[in-house]
Amino acid sequence: MDLTTILIILTVISVFIFDFTNGFHDSADMVATAIASRAMKASVAIAIVSIFTFLGPLLAGLAVADTVGTFVNISNAPLRDAQALVIAALLAAVTYNLITWRFGLPSSSSNSLAGGLVGAGLYIVGEAQINWGITALQNGELTGVLKVVTGLFASPFLGFIIGFLTMKIFFFVFKRFTMKIRPFFVVSQYFSVAWLGFSHGANDAQKGMAIIGMMLLASHETQSFSIPLWVILMCTTAITLGTMFGGWSIIKTLGFELYHVKLIHSVANQLGAALVNTLATMIGAPTSTTQVVTATLLGNGAAEKPSHVGWRRATEIILGWLVNVPTSMLFGALYSFLLIKLLEILS
Repeated sequence: MDLTTILIILTVISVFIFDFTNGFHDSADMVATAIASRAMKASVAIAIVSIFTFLGPLLAGLAVADTVGTFVNISNAPLRDAQALVIAALLAAVTYNLITWRFGLPSSSSNSLAGGLVGAGLYIVGEAQINWGITALQNGELTGVLKVVTGLFASPFLGFIIGFLTMKIFFFVFKRFTMKIRPFFVVSQYFSVAWLGFSHGANDAQKGMAIIGMMLLASHETQSFSIPLWVILMCTTAITLGTMFGGWSIIKTLGFELYHVKLIHSVANQLGAALVNTLATMIGAPTSTTQVVTATLLGNGAAEKPSHVGWRRATEIILGWLVNVPTSMLFGALYSFLLIKLLEILS
């Protein structure tokens, strides 16, 4: 077995781990409010989310994978450099995921991967080989890094706004109802959790697919960027398994430390977050389910009683988002340096 084959296998394994940690993080985000509102048992919520997370990547298109997989040009890079770039970006993302999981903070796997790609890309192939999307923007097109950044950073703001408006609409429509409306929201909870799981799988699983697609292109296994069926199935399985074993410390943070979640908040949160994810997936923009769910929950709370929102804890989470990309970029550059040195020794 030659070194190229070994590196491809290592990349596939790394993507599996990345998608697992992605699902591990995001499972907590998706079911936290349902559990906190006592509308669903944790096992039932996770089962529903897992099933629909699995279906999402199989039924959605690959627009997000095309966006992520093509904003760093590795087609002109030497074989070993291109392979090192892909692996370094993955390692950067997994490292940040594990660090934030350790402290119970809902981080963004998408931001971690994007930061890792840019950091590794700047170190290995240089600024000129990164599609920043600025030229295309002048022609009215949103592409490259700019499209990735827009999706990742605009989606939380949109989530907050939609979360705020959804709660206001719910209060206006259902203000005359008391406990009579509870059965309606309990049933709605199942549909909203399912939609959120589907939108999560449809968007998030494509990032791992993009990395393997890049690796196959870098190794000359494919002539152009494409996603084979086995890659789709593998990434879908990995993110679903991660979802099934979700991070309980993050459930505690989102479900109990940001706002006192009731059933109406839970349904509004899941519907709003699922809507943002779905809209972004349709235009091929990557989102962070973690950020979208958290921002939507803050919007839900702000619409009812802003003073009851745990803004201090929210500030800690937002600060974690802000340092996510630059930290992942540093990890990406560091891993690139180490991998290139290692590959030089092995070659």
